[in-house]
Amino acid sequence: MKKLSILAVCGAGLGSSFACEMSIEAALKDLGIEADLSHCDISSATSTRADIIFTGENFRSQFQHYTIKANIIYLKRLVDKNEIKTKLMPVLQEMGHLAV
Repeated sequence: MKKLSILAVCGAGLGSSFACEMSIEAALKDLGIEADLSHCDISSATSTRADIIFTGENFRSQFQHYTIKANIIYLKRLVDKNEIKTKLMPVLQEMGHLAV
């Protein structure tokens, strides 16, 4: 099975997306899942290939204007590891990366 590619996205691609990336990394470690992680701004995300994109709920309307093949997970709190795990687990199961 190929390694997952996960992208954390915020408006500017700096502080909050990097903090989100760190929380995603912690959640993945808890789940025993390895993935390639990176972070960027919204405009870069539209041309980046990723299996899963994490972004803030406040960016939902902007992402709906793009055709993106990735699973997009919208978060209320970008650095909440528990919210990340709760929303990530069903996606990983659906993708076959996490046993049911």
